[in-house]
Amino acid sequence: MITDLLRNMVWVWTGWLLFLVLSFAILEGIALTKGGLTLSMYTWQLSEEWPPIIWICGVLCGGLAVHFWWHWAPPGTGPLGGTGG
Repeated sequence: MITDLLRNMVWVWTGWLLFLVLSFAILEGIALTKGGLTLSMYTWQLSEEWPPIIWICGVLCGGLAVHFWWHWAPPGTGPLGGTGG
């Protein structure tokens, strides 16, 4: 049961990431062809209006990087994995 759920979640997360990439590409393409607001222009304008957003984005990106990749050990592989050994 758990393995089925994990297998399904792989597809859910993969689909979500693909949706993000595709939606970014579509919205950016529309903005570039129509002369609209691109993500980089939006970010620049937002940081002009509220400078702390630059720091907040950095903290969020750094926090996610640490969460995803620092000292990761699968369950059952050692002291950090939760079973000792």
